[in-house]
Amino acid sequence: MRTSTVELTADSARGGAARRTTAWIGGGLAVAAGLASVLLAPTDALQGHAQRLMYLHVPAAWVAYLAFAVVLAASGAYLVRGDARWDNVALAATEIGVVLTVLTLATGSLWGRLVWGAWWAWDPRLVSTALLALVYAAALALRRALAERAGVPHHGDPKVARPAAAVGIAGFLLVPVVHFSVVWWRSLHQQATILAPERPPIDPRMALALLLALAAATVAATWVLAHRVVRLQRRLDPARVSTSPRPAPPVPARLP
Repeated sequence: MRTSTVELTADSARGGAARRTTAWIGGGLAVAAGLASVLLAPTDALQGHAQRLMYLHVPAAWVAYLAFAVVLAASGAYLVRGDARWDNVALAATEIGVVLTVLTLATGSLWGRLVWGAWWAWDPRLVSTALLALVYAAALALRRALAERAGVPHHGDPKVARPAAAVGIAGFLLVPVVHFSVVWWRSLHQQATILAPERPPIDPRMALALLLALAAATVAATWVLAHRVVRLQRRLDPARVSTSPRPAPPVPARLP
């Protein structure tokens, strides 16, 4: 059965089935990626087992990029069409992007401690990534602040959605800065593993494990996005709430 993006975010039986299928696919890919990263991929000659953090660190960063790209597209679509469903997508993608960017920073910090001997370094990649997380976290905080001031929901209402869309679009300018920071400036961080200007030197077995991890993270994030969008839509659609009266309790029969 073919599954489209519209079906994934549809609050229907078919949409629910599509989301469950996506979850199973993501889970299967995650198991395959875990096995490949531990059993198939060799140990790095210089970094040792610390390098295996790549199979979590890189997918988190990659899907964060994708999430912020979704924010860009959905925010632009909302400003053009004014459809609250696009704002729901932008909000869900922002939440996913912030969580994954924080995970990227956490795994990168641990990796740096194991390899560089320091939890943090004022490196262009690290600083720009932290700034990216702060900008989109500020977008979420802005939603809450505007919603409380106007007394409206924090998504779907133009008083909140329009300023949040502007921040979401402007914030995406940081994504290429983060990615190409290791090329533009002197950096302790290794060169880009994916989307590199030149083909990165990587063992084919490592590349296979990394591709599986990227696929698993992408599918899992797609499921989370669809699930979150459906929940946000239900909050805005009172017609989804059942208003039918409760059945009356049975009346006990009288004894003759």
